Amino acid sequence: MTTFRRKEVLAILLSVFLLSGCSIGPGANIMQTSSIFAMDTIMELQAYGNEQVLTDAEGIIRNIEKKVSVTDEGSEISALNREGKATLSEETAELFTGALEICKETEGALDISIYPVLKTWGFTTSEYQVPSENELETLLQKVDYRKISLYGNAVFIEDGMQIDLGSVTKGYTSNKIADYFREQGVTSALINLGGNVQCIGSKPNGEDWKVAIKSPYNDSKTGVFAVIAAKDKAIITSGGYERYFEENEETYWHILDPKTGKPAKNGLISVTIIGGDGLMCDGLSTALFVKGLDGAIDYWKTHGDFDAVFITDDGEVYITSGIEASFSLASEYYDRKVTVISK
Repeated sequence: MTTFRRKEVLAILLSVFLLSGCSIGPGANIMQTSSIFAMDTIMELQAYGNEQVLTDAEGIIRNIEKKVSVTDEGSEISALNREGKATLSEETAELFTGALEICKETEGALDISIYPVLKTWGFTTSEYQVPSENELETLLQKVDYRKISLYGNAVFIEDGMQIDLGSVTKGYTSNKIADYFREQGVTSALINLGGNVQCIGSKPNGEDWKVAIKSPYNDSKTGVFAVIAAKDKAIITSGGYERYFEENEETYWHILDPKTGKPAKNGLISVTIIGGDGLMCDGLSTALFVKGLDGAIDYWKTHGDFDAVFITDDGEVYITSGIEASFSLASEYYDRKVTVISK
């Protein structure tokens, strides 16, 4: 018997400025809010100032989704997967380039060519199954980001390969919205793309935004594991609890190890990345989950442009030194030991 459970990666945004979405006028000097469903998740946008920027931001989201959605037959990525080649738009090429850079930097812990394996497990079709070893062995022969050729806007993949940019698309999208907000003079905003959170500046009163890390435990009373105070940062979490199914008392989650084609079970159940670049944070939250605690710590020590929170499957908590002063456990987990990692 197979059962499936899915929990949206909805970060809890803790702020007294989470006001209703009603507008006083196009120049209203209040926190404007909007919610939309896109990229298979609920998204919430909040900006201090002109309501029009939210409408424009929704357009940015829809435009990117239309270009790169792997399930939209009219998207550029779907065309690439059908034809084995494509000429990408500037925006898609930029996203593709960033994704490949993370694949390379993490030595394939993130691999955007994992899509056929993910699909075979049923995480994209809702037809869940545990593939046989022979199936995985065959599929993995076509999983290798190094076999993707990108020349400017022209991309080529081998026969049988398929690409999915879902591991970095929301992070990239939050970057684009943040850039647009700043261009429009917005100095205080929150972008929550299904739990991929990006802060613009601080709250209007000058205080840091407080963003919650979702609890990875089903029995959590509040759903909040910890809170990070931040400004001008992206805060993105990946966890085994996000999307998974159970079969024969075994849990299989959607974060796959590209080397084995199986769910990555290397001792971590949640990884949160905090940094200035949403695309990087999005990709690394998956890649470092795959690497496991030791590999993730080693990576952080040699790449100092982000901070992280790691929760292990035995309940231990590790945070990097850069967020020691801004990290706090939720009251439900007050007694957890927190180990600070330093270089």
